[in-house]
Amino acid sequence: MSYEELMLRAITKADAFKYTAKPNPVVGAILEKDGEIISEGYHKLFGHRHAEINALSSAEKLKNIKFNSFSELTLICTLEPCSHIGKTGSCADAIVKSGIKRVIIGSVDPNSKVSGKGIEILRKNNIEVEVGMHQDLVAKQNRFFFYRHKNNMPFITVKIASSLDGKSHYKNNERVFISSKESREDVQLLRAEYDAILTGTNTFLNDNPRMNARVNFQVNQPEKILLSTSLGVIKNKDRIPFFQGGKVTHIEINQLERVLPILLENDKCSILVEAGPRLANAFLKAGYVNELIIYTSQKKLGQNGVDWFKENNAIENYGFKLESSYKINTDLKEIFKRNE
Repeated sequence: MSYEELMLRAITKADAFKYTAKPNPVVGAILEKDGEIISEGYHKLFGHRHAEINALSSAEKLKNIKFNSFSELTLICTLEPCSHIGKTGSCADAIVKSGIKRVIIGSVDPNSKVSGKGIEILRKNNIEVEVGMHQDLVAKQNRFFFYRHKNNMPFITVKIASSLDGKSHYKNNERVFISSKESREDVQLLRAEYDAILTGTNTFLNDNPRMNARVNFQVNQPEKILLSTSLGVIKNKDRIPFFQGGKVTHIEINQLERVLPILLENDKCSILVEAGPRLANAFLKAGYVNELIIYTSQKKLGQNGVDWFKENNAIENYGFKLESSYKINTDLKEIFKRNE
């Protein structure tokens, strides 16, 4: 196999761990000799060994069987090897120690703790380094991670479920499922992609949501963020679904400009906002939102419903344009991107 084919293989196979590696990026690493794969490694679980270490460890078992020295091998890795010691050791140092003499890297790591430093360590130790093979694919695969570190902002998506006449819920807060069962299942997959889900007081009180990703595969459950100043001390949390099954952060601040620095304090690269019209529009108006996803059903709530938007062209006025749309059963799912 060519180096390009091996890089594409590493990118493709790494994607299998996007739900368990987050908020870290997904990374794949392959050690080869003369076009033959000696070993592969992937970053499978957040806080566990990185892809390069897994590939090196697997190859060590084959030393003196398929090769005699690591200097005979070329390492193909999708993302620049880390240079710092965080939850795991430095991958760049481990590569140097192994004796590998050639490394092909898909993309430079955008994280300022690593960016360029891992490559520098390799080159200073006389390792030949090639950078940029399918870097666009690597960036696309890790779009939340790249956005977070290039912009010092988490990627924020607002998700709403709308009736056909543009309503969110009934004015008397009578609970109603607007979206179809299939759309609600799609939302579970959407939640699984994000590092955190943020909601507000009204949704918390009226919907009594669990707000987790209920899927049939392993996932790092998103942290739940409750933005509210009116609840005070919440008692009996063990009886409230929202506080079960994952970390919950309660932020008692109502000015978004003060909330954002708090969100930036942790490693969260992506936030899904699932809230009512007031909070959703506040995020949109502030210009913090990168993506707007609307599930529109065929139901109508009429005059007793609460409008999602006060203006007919609110989405365009907020600076969004439609990127894609498709049907989910009888519902319509639309994805809007902010004009950059």
